[in-house]
Amino acid sequence: MKKSVVITGMGAVSPLGIGARTLYERWLAGQSGIEDGKAEASEFDPTDFLSIKEARRADRFSQFSIVAGDEAFEQAGWEIKGEKPYDSDRIGCVIGTGIGGITTLERGKELLIEYGEKKVPPLSVPLMMSNAASGTLSLRYGLHGNSFGTVSACSAGAHAIGMAARLIQCGDADAVVTGGSEAALTPLSIAAFKSLDALSDKGVSRPFDARRDGFVMGEGAAILILEDEEQARARGAKILGYMRGFGASSDANHMTAPEPNGAGAVKAIKRALEDAGRTTDDVVYVNAHGTSTPLNDRAETKAIKMAFGEHAKDLQVSSTKSAIGHLLGAAGAVEAVATVLALRDRMAPPTLNYGEQEEGMDLNYVPNEAQPLNIGDKPPLAISNAFGFGGHNVVLALEAA
Repeated sequence: MKKSVVITGMGAVSPLGIGARTLYERWLAGQSGIEDGKAEASEFDPTDFLSIKEARRADRFSQFSIVAGDEAFEQAGWEIKGEKPYDSDRIGCVIGTGIGGITTLERGKELLIEYGEKKVPPLSVPLMMSNAASGTLSLRYGLHGNSFGTVSACSAGAHAIGMAARLIQCGDADAVVTGGSEAALTPLSIAAFKSLDALSDKGVSRPFDARRDGFVMGEGAAILILEDEEQARARGAKILGYMRGFGASSDANHMTAPEPNGAGAVKAIKRALEDAGRTTDDVVYVNAHGTSTPLNDRAETKAIKMAFGEHAKDLQVSSTKSAIGHLLGAAGAVEAVATVLALRDRMAPPTLNYGEQEEGMDLNYVPNEAQPLNIGDKPPLAISNAFGFGGHNVVLALEAA
């Protein structure tokens, strides 16, 4: 029998502030972390949490993961520096990112051009590696299990959570520290996405709205502690939710555009529910990928309709990106945390800035104000979608405790 995987700790850094509850409660209240066309984690100062030496030895994306990780550890009842509830050889670490330490990369290139190669900092490589966050957390917490990074663009954080669950289910780990982190609000990243015509000219994130014109870039991180349920209960852990299912597919259609009819996303949704042993009728809420781009939102709506059939009209569908922008490789992890909290509180947070319906896009997008979840007698089940450049489709099936 496949092992049941539970969530015992969560932490987040986002444009809405520091902390997982802060992320969720401010979004639920309709607050936005977007200002002047970008979604910066403006309340984050690394020296509030790390020594100057620690901050210097980590790129901003790794700094985010440390702060979110420490919060998750505290909630799970784990000691950051002390003894862990499991053999450290049996605790893994899987962290996703789309771009990695690009702040370090860009600064290194500036120093190289201006002063020559001898001025490039010696820690540049370990700071800018895409696996730097997983390496940093493994080192910080003394984790000796399977440790690696996932790099699948905007699906990376969700991919990491899915692979972490697999490690536990396959018996390769008793627990895994997992999630995603991104800090790509840099001149090159912004210019590159603008050149691609991916960003909103108006600087507004309005997923599923007929006026949407691109996404708003954001930054942040989320870390979750996943454990084998039997062992978590044996140690007396408080269960926050269940990681029930993981589904993935590849569009193999275009490097940046989704498959227009959402066929790849449909496969991922169905695989996640099959992995969870549940049906489409069990799902009450969809945390949509919802980027606010014309192609993605239309394709995702089609995918939800195809996957859920008549039940689609009963679903509540909302996009976290309406409040915090697009956190790229961290998005799937941050949105998974928000989804778990939405399930715990039985509330669907809103899709902000929604005002004009587009023909054929007629789901309940929870416009502008939160709604109580439409649930029955069973613990509510949700899916969290994450789709990325390269044609990656990842869906997580999450259940309330």
